[in-house]
Amino acid sequence: MQKISPFLWFDGNAESGGAEEAAEFYVSLFADSSVDSVSRLPDGSAFGVTFTIDGLTVQAMNAAPAPAFSEATSFFVQVNDQSRIDALWAALTADGGTPGRCGWLVDRFGLSWQIVPPILGELLGDPDTARSGRVMQAMLGMGKIEIAGLLAAAEAE
Repeated sequence: MQKISPFLWFDGNAESGGAEEAAEFYVSLFADSSVDSVSRLPDGSAFGVTFTIDGLTVQAMNAAPAPAFSEATSFFVQVNDQSRIDALWAALTADGGTPGRCGWLVDRFGLSWQIVPPILGELLGDPDTARSGRVMQAMLGMGKIEIAGLLAAAEAE
């Protein structure tokens, strides 16, 4: 049993969607995901939602007014191949999401995500500082991370 889990507070109004809509959206994007439980108010609207995304249990609540999410907290998703990066990026920035820089984005619910291939950390950690510096410069110029661009920067002279 996971003893520590993220807790997300959603406004739950029609414009922002709310915890249940967000949970259903997130579980549609990742394997090993499910909406596990929904507690409802007397009017039938969702109050609390427990869901699992890619094996991580997340708690969520609707309570207005909710404080805004911030980039100071994000979901960090490691993705091995470009096609999966592209698919997640497209889904999470759709319908009002906002692409950011260096693999960061904000989804339509206001939650920040980092969609990052593990190769980025490997290349940035290269003991050849010229090589890792080129990769850093390439990453800083990207919105969505492009693996081919990182590798090209690493190999450039």
